[in-house]
Amino acid sequence: METAYVVVTVVAALWVGFSAFSLLRRAAFVVDPLVDYGVPESWWTPLGVAKAAGAIGLVVGLWVPVVGVAAGVGLILYFTGAVVTVLRARSYKTVAFPVLYLVPVAVALGLGFAA
Repeated sequence: METAYVVVTVVAALWVGFSAFSLLRRAAFVVDPLVDYGVPESWWTPLGVAKAAGAIGLVVGLWVPVVGVAAGVGLILYFTGAVVTVLRARSYKTVAFPVLYLVPVAVALGLGFAA
């Protein structure tokens, strides 16, 4: 169980970190949908920083569990909000994208509690 927890947590952190980096670099495949969803550009940097902090928190949580739990809960709330934002924009074909980030974080958090 410990190995699965470490692997899933590191993969989730890398995945979320990639998303943060892409948003902070204003990659078109990230920001174009944000424009379509009506997310103000002034929010993009804080959202990217929040994702980056969550990714770092997941990794730190391997040694300091309370930080990992806080990061995991924060990221679950973040990506749940992203799912709601996509659904409110009626972009049903793209709702899978925030879910692809939400699931690994939730699994990492669950494995952390089980380990």
